Amino acid sequence: MITDKEFTLRLIRQLNQALEKLILDKPEESLMQKELDFESLMKDIFKIDFTTLSSKTKEEIIEIVNERQERDHKDYYEMLGNLFYFKGRGEHNNDFLDKAKTFYELYLQTSGIFALPVINRINEIKKALE
Repeated sequence: MITDKEFTLRLIRQLNQALEKLILDKPEESLMQKELDFESLMKDIFKIDFTTLSSKTKEEIIEIVNERQERDHKDYYEMLGNLFYFKGRGEHNNDFLDKAKTFYELYLQTSGIFALPVINRINEIKKALE
């Protein structure tokens, strides 16, 4: 039987994969459906919509992640980095890009993974924020 935590983690990973494809400009038809369900995914994962989540400070969002199991933090940070990067790039929103940079850096720290695409995005964000 699947638990709520496992279900939420699976949603995070699915959303993360969808965002990765959208960031790389390789959307598929199934991703268009995910984009339409974006708000419901946010509510399923965080119990709030994206507008409410994005209005929170980086510290408040990190606190939300810290309330989850530590082993899942890397998945949350990767998804949040992709989420704010995708939204920030699309809306030319520097606050979102700054949040993306923070969450990507936390992802690299918590995962221990050398992820060149993430490092490249961090560098791209730094240039955009200058």
